[in-house]
Amino acid sequence: MFDTLYEWFWWDRIWLPVNLTWADLEDRDGRVYAKSSHLYVTVPYAFAFLLIRYLFERWIATPLAVSVGIKQKVHLKAEDNPILEAYYTTKYRNPAQADIDGLSKKSTLSVRQVERWFRRRRSQDRPGVLKKFREASWRFVFYLFAFIGGIVALYDKEWFYDTREVWTGFPKQSMLESQYWYYILEMSFYGSLLFSVAFDVKRKDFKEQIIHHLATLVLLSFSWCVNYIRIGTLVMLVHDASDVLLESAKLFNYAKWEKTCQTLFVLFAIVFMVTRLIIFPFWLIHCTWVYPVHHYPAFFGYYFFNVMLVVLLCLHIFWAYLILCMIRKFMIGSLTRDERSDNEEEEEEDSSPTEDEAEEHKLGNGLAVDEKEDTNGCFGCLSPPENICRSKTVY
Repeated sequence: MFDTLYEWFWWDRIWLPVNLTWADLEDRDGRVYAKSSHLYVTVPYAFAFLLIRYLFERWIATPLAVSVGIKQKVHLKAEDNPILEAYYTTKYRNPAQADIDGLSKKSTLSVRQVERWFRRRRSQDRPGVLKKFREASWRFVFYLFAFIGGIVALYDKEWFYDTREVWTGFPKQSMLESQYWYYILEMSFYGSLLFSVAFDVKRKDFKEQIIHHLATLVLLSFSWCVNYIRIGTLVMLVHDASDVLLESAKLFNYAKWEKTCQTLFVLFAIVFMVTRLIIFPFWLIHCTWVYPVHHYPAFFGYYFFNVMLVVLLCLHIFWAYLILCMIRKFMIGSLTRDERSDNEEEEEEDSSPTEDEAEEHKLGNGLAVDEKEDTNGCFGCLSPPENICRSKTVY
């Protein structure tokens, strides 16, 4: 049965144009083609990226953060209480007053003590500026090198300047070494992001990020297997262009270099709109939707590929909306936080300092930062579409 499912899944008529078979993509006559078996290496590479990230954040990003005045915040730990912990993890992090009264009776604590426990428990889970800085530093470094590597790999290719050349000779287009490493490293990086998503900073678009990472990996894998590598490298490059500016804007925001942060964010917004909402749909999706049918009849893989690209475009539109909201607030001078931040956290940060916060300040012996630190600076927890790029969906 497994063999039958395997043969059906890899049926030529599903993934390849009519009159073409997988045998046509076997290495011969000096031509080398991408193979699905090559993708296995991305799994150990993804874990290697996680290890490199850990070392980078510990030995490079953390000292860099300290050098610009970012310190680790010390939080008061909530006392062990099974009743309150069960409510916190299974129901709601910020209970209503009626629930607080009920929990007070069950736990034999006063209402004030229950409120303090939930405040401290939420504070434990809230990521600090140092964590955000390290995360943004790692992504900035990768996207910068990926973008430079993409330019080096594509600047002398015909399809970089004329998208019609993407389909010239398809599918018998030999894979280049630069294309191999560009793909493998990008897929490994996105795999590492998927593995670490549970530990990274979470915001409102958490679900969209998961969808994005999965769509990216599916499209990268599909384009690799059916030799859509030329268009794939173009899509990755387009997405990397804005990622670099986004992560750099975050870094300067956390360091409170407000003018630099504002300038980079404006540049990011411009590049994002141009690359994701103009070049991506009107050049790249047009290239995959219109030109292929000039060479062969439409088939399932053709529709699958383009539908996935449209899914990615919808995510771009969603993130563009968040960016425009931030720009609107920026223009009227009321932007103090990331539009993707949780409402619950927003309410806490907007409230007046509590006695717990004063205690934390003392406990930290000078190391703790003010609870509102995340919302100071140019864009508060600047981080529009976190994936606003992580979009590389290849395509």
